[in-house]
Amino acid sequence: MRHSGQQRADGRSPAVWTGHATNRFQWVAAVAGAACMALGITLAVESPWTSGIAALVMAVVGCVAAGLLVLFGTLAFVHVEVRVDERAMEVRCGHIGVPRRTIPFTEVVDAAYAPTVTPRHWGGWGYRWRPDGGTAVVVRRGEGLVLRLADGRSFTVTVDGAEGAVASIRDHLRRPAPPQTPAGA
Repeated sequence: MRHSGQQRADGRSPAVWTGHATNRFQWVAAVAGAACMALGITLAVESPWTSGIAALVMAVVGCVAAGLLVLFGTLAFVHVEVRVDERAMEVRCGHIGVPRRTIPFTEVVDAAYAPTVTPRHWGGWGYRWRPDGGTAVVVRRGEGLVLRLADGRSFTVTVDGAEGAVASIRDHLRRPAPPQTPAGA
């Protein structure tokens, strides 16, 4: 967990709060995806081609496609970073930051600490949606934060130090955001 500032002398939260969460177990799934890709490549290179080209192509393409899907699908949700500043909360997934979601505080009603967010509750790991109005980024079981949005929905994210993020968000919700300077100025 990283924080770009400690509690200030006036008792308010730092101007920018950052945190992250990681799920090392998903590396196992990523390795399985890589193994599936390797099997497809091995079939393409070392097959005696006796069973026909169509069957071989289907096996190779199937293994490589499944391997890519598993590999990149899991790597995108091995890691999540959360950044809270005076205007918004930004969530970036994976080590390259995609998918990314920015929620301006003008759309947030409140923030709450969730001591236990589970993949089972959300239907698995990753970027999840439930018809009861909630969206979540779940990379591991554990603490997280829940934003209650103005449209009645919620946004949940698992992150280490979620209590600090909630305190920072609530502090920013109490104070109006500073005016933005025009881009052309």
